[in-house]
Amino acid sequence: MGETMQKNIAVIGCGYWGKNLIRNFHELGSLYGICDSDSSALDSFSEKYPDLRYLSDSEDVFQDTDVKGVAIATPAATHYVLTRQAVFANKDVFVEKPIALTYKEGLELVELAESRKKILQVGHILEYHPAVAKLKELVNKGELGKIQYIYSNRLNLGKFRTEENILWSFAPHDIAIILSLLGELPESVSAHGGEFLNSNITDVTVTNLSMPGGVKAHIFVSWLHPFKEQKLVVIGNKKMAVFNDTAPSDKLVVYDHEIKWIDRLPVPEKHEAKSIPFDPVEPLKAECKDFISSMETRKNPLTDGRSGLRVLRVLEACQDSLKNNGKLVSLINEEMRPAFFVHKTAVVDGDVNIGEGTKIWHFSHVQSGARIGKKCVL
Repeated sequence: MGETMQKNIAVIGCGYWGKNLIRNFHELGSLYGICDSDSSALDSFSEKYPDLRYLSDSEDVFQDTDVKGVAIATPAATHYVLTRQAVFANKDVFVEKPIALTYKEGLELVELAESRKKILQVGHILEYHPAVAKLKELVNKGELGKIQYIYSNRLNLGKFRTEENILWSFAPHDIAIILSLLGELPESVSAHGGEFLNSNITDVTVTNLSMPGGVKAHIFVSWLHPFKEQKLVVIGNKKMAVFNDTAPSDKLVVYDHEIKWIDRLPVPEKHEAKSIPFDPVEPLKAECKDFISSMETRKNPLTDGRSGLRVLRVLEACQDSLKNNGKLVSLINEEMRPAFFVHKTAVVDGDVNIGEGTKIWHFSHVQSGARIGKKCVL
């Protein structure tokens, strides 16, 4: 895919994040116009980008036949309505996270886009981070061994919001990465938080995720923190990986720490960190390129509507738990719960019989005709 594209994308919302989308789509040669209800905001771009069309009403964008795709960077509460209008107007859509504020609305958007054969991409930018892509490669290749535990910290002082709480503002990034790394939804979640600046706007949350494969994860997010930290730690039984996005260098490192059992007690044997190289790609540019490519090829982007919907399902469950003082919320109905577990790297052929409670782990191959009893572990 070349750097010069057809100019057929309009960005709706040119504020805090929209300006970054404008820069990237313009650099990629795909930006046709900018839409914002604030005329002064539009004026601030007209000198730098004189060749664009400037609109103050999103309806004008939807009616413009030269616009084939829209990028929506407006407040989260408007995402559902604008995305729905855009799809009905026959536009492909890139919408910033979250796709909607309820799972029901998100599902409606995904099914609408699929029925009308329109591209729907959700802005989960960290899935395009080259360090995250490299980390996922390490996990999938089994370099870290069996994943046991994941935790993430996304902390800062501000930017304070009044239309959404910290869970909806910060945690979608971490939820998206964890779901991508593990390839599965949690069985259950719980979330605790506190409101310190404004009533009904949670400023700090700690969320716990329990995955069907046995992995535990927790996410700590806050905009009441003395310094900025964006860190993800993945613990495997062979190695441990740390993705530190605020580090000036060595953003992805792996530790070959070992746990040895001496006198029936676990004793850690520590080793120096090894920096893992990755291509220095700007995540947002990669994300915008993916949208352009999807518009051209009609293939789903990495963070398509279904991907965004999975994140939304977890978010909604976390919010339910938060409202109920950390109550455990299940994401799997009993009638949908599988009788056995198969890891995503395992292969199970047809015509097999697997007993209830059995777990088939990494890289196992169950061949056709196999019969496995209850509560076995492979």
